[in-house]
Amino acid sequence: MAYKYIAEAWSKPEKSFVDALMRQRLIEWRKQSAITRIEKPTRLDRARKLGYKAKQGFVMARVRVRRGGLRKQRPKAGRRPKRMGVKKFKPAKSLRLIAEERAARKFPNLEVLNSYWVGEDGRLKWFEIIMVDPHHPSIKTDENINWIGQKQHNKRVFRSLTSAGKKVRGLRNKGRGAEKVRPSRKAARGD
Repeated sequence: MAYKYIAEAWSKPEKSFVDALMRQRLIEWRKQSAITRIEKPTRLDRARKLGYKAKQGFVMARVRVRRGGLRKQRPKAGRRPKRMGVKKFKPAKSLRLIAEERAARKFPNLEVLNSYWVGEDGRLKWFEIIMVDPHHPSIKTDENINWIGQKQHNKRVFRSLTSAGKKVRGLRNKGRGAEKVRPSRKAARGD
């Protein structure tokens, strides 16, 4: 029952206690390093929905990512404005996927399960990443999560197999209009 109230508060942070709480927390988070291991999730309801369990083998990390587009330096040598490659550049990955990849590099023995947004200001965004140790005995014996130890799930975040990765690849859509997204955009091009 408590999860329902936590979810309601986070769905409209500006209208609930979360806004004041987050303002205070962001001051502390800015002083921390970009990737910080944390004891327990900030949004327990969201973490539980995405597969988190309060048991050994599960690790939480908070990752800070800069906001904004791909700001490029203007080339010194001459070329026409269209070929400058300065404006209208969109990153191919979402900031959430970038955060997941950074956490996976920091903790190479863990696999990324999922992630969610926890806060932002004008310059930065924070995501919490749920990671699992596939070699931990309590994970190996848990039938709900031991699939992550199979070899086809090795380094899954770098192959965009997490939820954020699948969204970026357009795999949330099926059927008409989505003919060219499977198995990948590159494979569907027919080069």
